[in-house]
Amino acid sequence: MAGEAVEVGERTFRERFGRYYEDFRVGDIYQHRPGRTITQYDNIAFTLLTMNTHPLHFDEEYAKHSEFGRCIVASPLTVALMVGMSVTDVSQKAIANLGWTDIRLTHPLYPGDTLYAESEVLEKRESRSRPDAGIVTVRTSGFNQNGVKVCEFKRTILVMKRSGNALELKANY
Repeated sequence: MAGEAVEVGERTFRERFGRYYEDFRVGDIYQHRPGRTITQYDNIAFTLLTMNTHPLHFDEEYAKHSEFGRCIVASPLTVALMVGMSVTDVSQKAIANLGWTDIRLTHPLYPGDTLYAESEVLEKRESRSRPDAGIVTVRTSGFNQNGVKVCEFKRTILVMKRSGNALELKANY
């Protein structure tokens, strides 16, 4: 389970994160914490890093005259933060991300807002090509500090089974 400590030597413990395929149950919901307050610096840095030139994300004067009345957070930043927030609960034991679908941006997120996320397990199945892994699909939803949903998406990942943790052992996790 997420955050368990395992003994790696006499009186030596290491915290382990993530869930194996067997730990996922359809219908379970993982609330990802802590939340993340997004600053305008985060927003500007992300737009520069990704070469997003839309002024709605970094030009206060331009944004003041938009329907939002101020800058909004770049939507790929929102998605990226939600994915990152979910790693410990959902994909710390992933072998690979298989895809994201149905991304919906349901409400603007503004610099200064705090983003929270949660993931619901929608389905899981054994991998047909990888006996050491299974495929898990979750719906991740993001909310601002007022509980307003700002984004949601489905994500499918290939997750190692307990019996197939060679990757984890090689990485000295």
